[in-house]
Amino acid sequence: MIDALLSALPHVMDPANLFAVLLGTVAGLLVGALPGLTVTTGLAVLIPLTFGMDPLFALGMMAGMYNGGSYGGAIPAILLRVPGTPASVATLLDGYEMTKQGKAAYALQVAVVSGVIGSALSAVSLIVFAPWLVKVSLMFGPAEYFWVALLGLATVASLLGDDFLKGLMAAILGLLIGTMGTDLATGTERYTFGRLEFADGLDIVVLLTALFAIPPVIQMIETASHQGMPKELLNLRKQGSVLREWRRYLPVWSRSSVIGIIIGILPGAGGSMSCYLAYNDAKRRSSEPETFGKGNPEGVAASECGNGADNAASLIPALSLGIPGSGVAAVILGGLLVHGLRPGPQLFTEHPDVVYGFMLQMLLSAFLLVLVGGLAATRIFGQALRLPHVVLAPLILLFVAIGVYAVNNAMFDLYLLLGIGVFAYVMERLDYPSAPIILGVILGPIAESQLSLALTISGGHPLALVSSPMSIIVVALTVFILSVPLWGMWKARRVTAG
Repeated sequence: MIDALLSALPHVMDPANLFAVLLGTVAGLLVGALPGLTVTTGLAVLIPLTFGMDPLFALGMMAGMYNGGSYGGAIPAILLRVPGTPASVATLLDGYEMTKQGKAAYALQVAVVSGVIGSALSAVSLIVFAPWLVKVSLMFGPAEYFWVALLGLATVASLLGDDFLKGLMAAILGLLIGTMGTDLATGTERYTFGRLEFADGLDIVVLLTALFAIPPVIQMIETASHQGMPKELLNLRKQGSVLREWRRYLPVWSRSSVIGIIIGILPGAGGSMSCYLAYNDAKRRSSEPETFGKGNPEGVAASECGNGADNAASLIPALSLGIPGSGVAAVILGGLLVHGLRPGPQLFTEHPDVVYGFMLQMLLSAFLLVLVGGLAATRIFGQALRLPHVVLAPLILLFVAIGVYAVNNAMFDLYLLLGIGVFAYVMERLDYPSAPIILGVILGPIAESQLSLALTISGGHPLALVSSPMSIIVVALTVFILSVPLWGMWKARRVTAG
């Protein structure tokens, strides 16, 4: 691992790739700071624009946007009481109260320092644990990979969204979409509807962009807001120093980082859960729990540190097993596929410079937040909050359309973008999560190909799928993950009936 990191370091320090990380961090800050947009949306817009670029340059921008957007959501949460991203909801509980007390600058400083610490420790965990998980995955054969793919689908379907059945249905829809195109085993076309454009399946760039970029734009058009953030809240002056008070925050940072890393590794848990758990832990362990929600900076520190610690950690199962730990990691998996990089053990053996370079870029972008995410940059990006939605929505739509059209230079992709985007908006209004769809598209073909290969090797004997201890363990985990929400639903119905 050390040799691979040293080999990737010169590529990461290349001026062009350094600029890519910086550019992505700045863009992520802007995306996170704009209410209604999320890191997922920003990445969905970014990925088609990186088509044809050097993989490490593209991944550098993704790494920067991931960490930058994670902190950027704290800006409107603290200044406006509007969470820039879903993971910044816990930040506004104390952050906005600090703004009302005239401590907005200090709250933003706590947020950025805590986010940097969480993101940096998360990147270190990615570098340490991902290669180890790859070594474990090398013991897997086709049957084990089939069950791992199903485990990923079961986990994400049950953990993303408030309704287990809706999450499961979204994952099944992704599986159906993943079957479109030409069957590699038989050469038969499936669900192409006579269209040559579907012969290779539904384009992952179009699908990603439509699912995650179009619904927020439609929501902006719905609100048709002509007003941005009030000018008086943008009068920010430096207040205190968080680093001088590090002893106060060290226990919060330590516990929140551990919570964020653990939640990130768990497939499907996501940043929203980590920031809430970190916030609740800080409140529970505080000597003054009654001050939380009333402007306690430790609440901001816990939320943002837990949120940042979730970032790179969610890529540990994504890069090594192809099972993302969050919706954002699922989109990044799509970005890897766009650049011809298939997640899994082969990624570490066939493209070590790229994968280890990406890990180092995650670490680098975390520290760049100190430079570009400080008070001066926050003041600049805070001005973007004053941009009305009626201006912002068409600008986003323009960039999305240009990026999607540039992939294949085909109007058909734009029609698909519009159709799938409207469908995704309807799904969102009905509370169907979008991330399981992407997981179904990515993991479905993997499960199908591995199942076909396992049955071919065994001569068609189904029992070969559960002939190894590893297969049995993964099957048991899958059954357990699916049974927990079903058991909860059954108990809830019994209570209601009784």
